[in-house]
Amino acid sequence: MRDFPIFTTENGAASLVLREIPYRGEAYITLQDTQNPKELLAECVDFCKMAGAEKIYATGHCWLERYPVYTSVAKMQRPREGLEESNAALFPVTEKTVEQWRSLYNERMQNVPNASTMTREEGKPLLAKGGGYFVHTDGELLGIGIAREDKIEAIASTKPGAGKTVLLSLCSALFSENVVLEVAANNEPAIRLYESIGFLKTELLRTWYDVSK
Repeated sequence: MRDFPIFTTENGAASLVLREIPYRGEAYITLQDTQNPKELLAECVDFCKMAGAEKIYATGHCWLERYPVYTSVAKMQRPREGLEESNAALFPVTEKTVEQWRSLYNERMQNVPNASTMTREEGKPLLAKGGGYFVHTDGELLGIGIAREDKIEAIASTKPGAGKTVLLSLCSALFSENVVLEVAANNEPAIRLYESIGFLKTELLRTWYDVSK
C-alpha cells in the first residue's frame, strides 16, 4: 500500500501513512499546513477509507483535540552510566537471519500501539546500517531489538519476563552518554519496565487522535 508523504488539496497539505491498512486496517494522518483543518481532515479521512482503512488516527494540529485520544508518544531517557550489566549475548542480524528477525518483530509488534509492520524491503537496512540484534543467553532466544547511536529504536522480548535483560543488553551496544527510546503512553507494561530501570519521560513528541468516526 502506497504512502503519501505529501497529500495536497485546496485546504492544505498533509501526509498519509497507508502501509498498515493491509496488516492492521489502520491509517495515519499528519496535518502539516492548513488554515482549514476540519475540511482537510475530512478529505484525508475519506481518502483513507477509500483505501480500506477501518481505524484512522491523526496528529499535527491543535484542532484535533476535540477527538478522542488514541495514544501519545513520549521520549524517555536515562544516563548509560550506572546501568546494570547483562549476562546475555548480542548476535547481529545477518543475511541468513534477517527474515527470522523480521518475522519475530512483526509478531511481537502486532498489538503494540503506533507500531509499524516491517516489510521484506524494510528489513534490508538492518544489514546495511547494522544495529539489529538477537538477544540470547545459554543458547535461548530472549528477544530482539534495534540499537543505534544513542537510541533503542525497537525492543521485543520473546520469553515472558525477559524484557529487562533484553533492554539492558541492547543498551550495552550503545556508546553515547544517554540512552533514548520512545514509547506509546498506553503501552503500560513497557513504561513500567523502562521506569524500573531508571528511564524518565523527558518530552511528549506527539499525540494521535482517533478520527475514525
